Amino acid sequence: MRVLLVALLALVLAGTAGAATKPRVLAIQFGPDLAINPVTQGYLTHELSRAADDHYSAAVILLDTPGGLSTSMKTIYTAELNAKLPVIVYVSPNGSRAASAGVWVAEAADVLAMAPTTNIGSSTPIDSSGANLPSDERRKTINDAAAGLTALAVTHHRNAAWPDKAVRVASNLTAEQALQMHVIDLIAPTLPALLDRLNGYHTKDAQRPYTLHLAGARIDTVKPGFVTRFLNTVIDPNLISIFFLAGIVGLIFEVLHPGIVLPGALGAVCLVLALYGFSVLNPSWGGVALVLLGIALLVIDLHAMTHGALTIGGLVALGFGLALLFQNQPAPYHVDTWLIVGIGSAIALFWSFALGKGFAARRQPVRVGPQTIVGKTGEVRAPGLVFVNGELWKARAEDASELVPGEEVEVEAIHGLELTVRR
Repeated sequence: MRVLLVALLALVLAGTAGAATKPRVLAIQFGPDLAINPVTQGYLTHELSRAADDHYSAAVILLDTPGGLSTSMKTIYTAELNAKLPVIVYVSPNGSRAASAGVWVAEAADVLAMAPTTNIGSSTPIDSSGANLPSDERRKTINDAAAGLTALAVTHHRNAAWPDKAVRVASNLTAEQALQMHVIDLIAPTLPALLDRLNGYHTKDAQRPYTLHLAGARIDTVKPGFVTRFLNTVIDPNLISIFFLAGIVGLIFEVLHPGIVLPGALGAVCLVLALYGFSVLNPSWGGVALVLLGIALLVIDLHAMTHGALTIGGLVALGFGLALLFQNQPAPYHVDTWLIVGIGSAIALFWSFALGKGFAARRQPVRVGPQTIVGKTGEVRAPGLVFVNGELWKARAEDASELVPGEEVEVEAIHGLELTVRR
């Protein structure tokens, strides 16, 4: 009996020790189709630091991205190269891609793996409109990008020729092609299968070698939280443009009609969100100036006799300003042309209506004096007395009947200082 108890105790202690030493992996979801920008850069680098601080055995980036900003890309892959734990990039799930700037993030990993139905490549730098760069600038940018990506591949003992093709001719590979060409380290259908296959794997970076023991590892998955997703949405150039316009208009409305509060409050919120987006994406300040000029011209035309000339100038300035607002950003981060057309058309229709009403009012004959109250509605305050237009008048009914206090009447005519009214 004693022997049996000792054996049971030994099994319990062995199980406890096994659970205590079981490897843990932090799976950082970067997708689906999540762009690389300052917001997502902050999320990813924070999670890599947390994985090291919490003593995880490895961090796995579940990558699915169309690319993004080169500055954020560099910050991310620098964080990978200097991480205090092994970093694995796994392009997954099936249907995912590591495109453009995502290739740098992938190549910087200690282990690069892909799910079977995924692809990687197309890393040619382009300008803000999605077109090729000018010849001299293109040559410098392409050479720099090709050298940087090749260096990452060489550091991890992967194919050193393909990165040059990915940059210069936008080469793109399926997972099978990438494995055959040794662009990646392996293919795995699921993350647990990948971790099992990496058990005993030796990473290739001589500056930070690791031997991985990840079979049966506990996987903790993190996803971008609400704040990250909200800020990632806010920095959409189309939304920033709308917030900026709404903020300026709201504040102008509050100045012209003080005391309403709501337009001013909403305008201030929109303006703060727009300024946050500007701080992230670094707009063209010439575009900002043109947008402000356009709004100023539209407002002035409501108070000046220009017959719409300033409105036309304001719409032109506004359109060019929105188009130039993010001209220094790569293709995903510029204002959509149809948004500019839609905003311009809506403002043109509204201003045409407002100016038309204003011109019609100016063509009306000027009415001054007591005659202006003819047709207005008043209230009988006492027999023979009617309160209308803020004044108390003598009055008589058109049918000579007695006026009863509290009745509502309409002014038919004025004779001297007496009104003729009807019920």
